[in-house]
Amino acid sequence: MNTILSIDGGGIKGIIPGMVLVEMEKRLKERTGNPEAYIGEYFDFFAGTSTGGILTCLLLCPSKENPKKPRFSAQEALNLYIDNGSKIFSTKGIKRFFADIGWTSEKYNANVLEKILSDYFGNVKLSQLIKPCIITAYNIELRKAHFFRQKVAETRGDSRDFYVRDVCRATSAAPTYFSVAEIHSLAGVRYPLLDGGIFATNPSLSAFVEIKKNPEELIPTDVYILSLGTGASKKSYDSDELKDTKALFVVPALLDMMMSGATETSHFYMKQIFSFLGIPDHYLRIEPRNLQSVDEKLDAASPKNISKLIALADRMISEQTLVIDLVIDNLIKIKQKN
Repeated sequence: MNTILSIDGGGIKGIIPGMVLVEMEKRLKERTGNPEAYIGEYFDFFAGTSTGGILTCLLLCPSKENPKKPRFSAQEALNLYIDNGSKIFSTKGIKRFFADIGWTSEKYNANVLEKILSDYFGNVKLSQLIKPCIITAYNIELRKAHFFRQKVAETRGDSRDFYVRDVCRATSAAPTYFSVAEIHSLAGVRYPLLDGGIFATNPSLSAFVEIKKNPEELIPTDVYILSLGTGASKKSYDSDELKDTKALFVVPALLDMMMSGATETSHFYMKQIFSFLGIPDHYLRIEPRNLQSVDEKLDAASPKNISKLIALADRMISEQTLVIDLVIDNLIKIKQKN
């Protein structure tokens, strides 16, 4: 059995899957009696987009003492958002006003995010992550999806390897929020990249396709996927208002609908695929049913909204406690068999 963890994009709403990961890691420690049990060791393959890509890299970052063990616990990964969210999404005064209405190219200075990523990851390379994974981004010059693949970086060397801090910067370069990520491979090749949420806010479908590249190694029913979402947006837009609004004011609404649509499409196809395979219970998705109690904008990182996101995640975990128990039981059984 191959186990896959997929984590959606969603900006500061990454707190929601982050909280689920903390709860899962806590239950793993309790069930196994192993205080050193980490989420990163219980899945075979990982996929992440944007904030989910950052969480993935945190879970798989190698320990300095033992490069085969994770450096960060799930709680330490979550703390990146709780401790730094308001710093990353910080713009004041007239600059924020002009960014909000689309008169500047991006709302936030990426230097703060880049400094935080550098502090967490240093010079760790994609090839050094402890498990195979894909992190999504979009190449604006080639007009094509770009996948950062740990296994490819490991086997093909510097031409396909990157610093993890740059991978995270690229996958989270949300249009209008941050500038294009101009990064380079270790071989010096330039890549101008944007947030992978442009096409794969929910990267579970990308992960499934990735592991099916070697069909002789895996029978179709031998896959178990947990997909963690950041909340399904139910915000509606009035067609007359959008029609009468100047184009630059419509951009945030269009971006929201585009990313929400990408998420829903991936989830729909994953459910259909696993239903056709006769294993609908091998694909599980955990996310809040609604976001009415919080500000759902991906940059809503005020202390007040962060507290609301934590409370929302707590409620969701309580509601989904049996599902989480099922996931933990399956992970332990699969790991013991393997």
